[in-house]
Amino acid sequence: MSRLLYIQASPRGQRSHSVAVADAFIEAYEQKHPDDEIVILNVFDAPIPNFDGLAVQAKYTILHGKPHSQAEQEVWKDVEQVIEQFTSADKFVLAVPMWNFSIPYRLKQYIDLLVQPGYTFSYSPEAGYQGLVSGKPILVVYARGGEYPPGSGVEGLDMQTKYIELILGFIGFKDIHSVVVEPTLQGGPDAAGAKRQGAIEKVKEIAEVF
Repeated sequence: MSRLLYIQASPRGQRSHSVAVADAFIEAYEQKHPDDEIVILNVFDAPIPNFDGLAVQAKYTILHGKPHSQAEQEVWKDVEQVIEQFTSADKFVLAVPMWNFSIPYRLKQYIDLLVQPGYTFSYSPEAGYQGLVSGKPILVVYARGGEYPPGSGVEGLDMQTKYIELILGFIGFKDIHSVVVEPTLQGGPDAAGAKRQGAIEKVKEIAEVF
């Protein structure tokens, strides 16, 4: 039995195109793998710790083996719990909308907790950076109001897929499946509906081999 962590990065529920398409994947996946555990984490609902001054201070005292306070120990344990939930999963699904050409701030907060040395990546002068989350597949469903295809002249504005693919690769992911729903606004509701349905068909195919 595998554990699949389904991360939702939208507060809009079923009104979210990325969540609706990812939900369709989950439904198809459950039919194929009825015994697998599905864990749903919406970053807007989950009690994600702040990576603020105390947490940053705890990182640099604890990870460097320096004396630290009880408060630092407690806040770092909260960070470790977030990382452990992530790294203990066998498979991943991420539903992420574009906000201001990038990703929602709560997803960035979540990523900043996850990407920690010794937990999701390592570094040595000989080998450089090495991702530690390896051998696991992830499906990323992107949604955005406009279109940013290669050669369009506006592809440089897409910091959404570029960042997610960079950070996933950095922590070790190689088996990355990507589905993009675009445009969800620019072409009107009929075009958005057609693009969403096309994306649903794609993720159902991916569910067969995921």
